[in-house]
Amino acid sequence: MALPNIFDQKVADSVIERINNLSAETNPLWGKMNVSQMLAHCNVTYEMIYENKHPKPNAFLKLILKLFVKNKVVTEIPYKRNSPTAPAFIMKGPKEFAAEKARLAGYIRKTQQLGEREFDGKESLSFGPLNITEWNNMLYKHLDHHLSQFGK
Repeated sequence: MALPNIFDQKVADSVIERINNLSAETNPLWGKMNVSQMLAHCNVTYEMIYENKHPKPNAFLKLILKLFVKNKVVTEIPYKRNSPTAPAFIMKGPKEFAAEKARLAGYIRKTQQLGEREFDGKESLSFGPLNITEWNNMLYKHLDHHLSQFGK
């Protein structure tokens, strides 16, 4: 089962619409994060693509990530609820709902506008080069998982 293509404008617009249906008071159906923390959490994936604010894992950690984590992230198999996450993705303390929401929508638009060819073979900070399908699965699946967490 192929996941929807986040590089397609209709799919990207649909995900952004789901994000726009969130409010600062939206409560999770499961998990520990509030909605603002979830948005900040989802932004980390894009920060790793576009910003230089997360350190590259060392060679040993990158090998561990490729061997034990990559296939859970880049395949079509959905995430399980309450799965553990990498330290960079753990959100503590308050986050600004409107700012995180706007950042996430902006990252999704930027990714869609750059297009899948920009991502074919592009290096992931954690997993090395990924193909278009792997990038799509990683990006769409993560967003879908957390939007579903908040009933959207």
